[in-house]
Amino acid sequence: MDWDDYRLVLAVADGGSLVAAAQRLGVVQSTAFRRLNALERRLGVRLLERRAAGYVPTAAGRRVIAAAERMAEAADEAERAVVGLDTRLAGSVRVTTTDSVGHTILVKPVASFLAANPALSVEVTIENRILALTRREADVALRAQRVAEPELIGRKLTAIAWTAYAARGYLARHGAPRSARDFAQHALIGWDEASAAAPALSWLERAAGGKPPVYRANSIVNQMRAAEAGVGLALLPCFLGDASPALVRVLPPPAELVRELWIATHRDLRRTARVRAFMEFVGAALMRERPLLEGSRRSAAK
Repeated sequence: MDWDDYRLVLAVADGGSLVAAAQRLGVVQSTAFRRLNALERRLGVRLLERRAAGYVPTAAGRRVIAAAERMAEAADEAERAVVGLDTRLAGSVRVTTTDSVGHTILVKPVASFLAANPALSVEVTIENRILALTRREADVALRAQRVAEPELIGRKLTAIAWTAYAARGYLARHGAPRSARDFAQHALIGWDEASAAAPALSWLERAAGGKPPVYRANSIVNQMRAAEAGVGLALLPCFLGDASPALVRVLPPPAELVRELWIATHRDLRRTARVRAFMEFVGAALMRERPLLEGSRRSAAK
């Protein structure tokens, strides 16, 4: 086996499907399928079993995956060490963040950063799951939670206030809740089942006495669009809800829903010029928006 064989098995196991593996490796699905079959024929052993939920590694496959993970970790460590020595303000900065941040407050700071650094480019991955900076899936992360991993360094930029919003038309038809206890009498917008651990969802379900949402989505921006269309009440970050002319706050921001916005990178990349420049420039720009993010300043559009 060569490194590409290990990468293929690891990609299929991580993604659970050939489609996900092909996307990760930058090949078409049929190529990944042929390569996997050829590898198993060459080794004379089955590495991955196809089941209803996706591909599951066999005992032999688990050994190959363990070896691939060790190799990938060593390769990533070597790459980070080399990249960390880069003192040029050139190249690309890969950033991961959520849809609520990436589609709104991040865009203008990135535009200003690129205008000030014409030799740089920025690649933004909108992903509500947390991408691993240790595996070089991204160089910089903007997260709505405290950085806890020991191999990462980061800083808190600001608090983020949340509250309930609804369209004016919806409130005209159904009335405005006087408190969170009234949520049980309203149509609710919430997260999909895969996001059940989200603090905002837990708060919403408690406030509504366990009443399930009538509309679910794994995107905060999509939930905002549903609220604008009059579907019901949605919990949104204030910087998102306040910026929508179609929405109004239903309640003052509850203290239990306050989150934190952090910017982080891997320790090995902290001296990389382009990463450091991005974190300093964009971090400072977002900190200047603290009143909006903390919910104390409404958008000028409203």
